[in-house]
Amino acid sequence: MTAALVPELYVSDLARSLAFYCDLAGFAVRYERPDEAFAYIALGNAELMLEEPVGRTWLTGALERPFGRGINLQIAVSDADRLFGVFCEAGATIINELEQKSYRRRQDTISVRQFVVADPDGYLLRFAQVISEQPS
Repeated sequence: MTAALVPELYVSDLARSLAFYCDLAGFAVRYERPDEAFAYIALGNAELMLEEPVGRTWLTGALERPFGRGINLQIAVSDADRLFGVFCEAGATIINELEQKSYRRRQDTISVRQFVVADPDGYLLRFAQVISEQPS
C-alpha cells in the first residue's frame, strides 16, 4: 500500500542519493524510471520519491544548496543507535547528535532515540526510534 503522503525530493545526482538512502539508511527501491532519473524508495512505512530535475518539473524557483530548507523529514526506525553508527562511519554530515528526548503527545509522553543527518543535497532527515510511551 502506498503511504498517504509521499515527499518527492529533487536531487542533484540520483545515483549518489540512492547510495545514501539505500546503502546507508536501509531504504529499498520499489521501482525506478531511469529515463526520467526517478526512483521510488521505501523503508518500512516511510516512502520517498527521488528525482533529478529533468524534463517536466514542479520547481517554483532555483534549486540552491542546501535543498529542502525549512523542513526535516522524520523517519521511524527500529535501531537508531546502529543507524547513527553507520552514518558516522560513512562520514555523513550529522546535524544533531544521537540523543534521547521526550515529547508530549496528547495526554501521553513519548521517549525517542533520534538524530538528524543531512543527505547529499542537504535535506535533513531525523531518524527516530520510539523507546517508550507513558500515560501522563
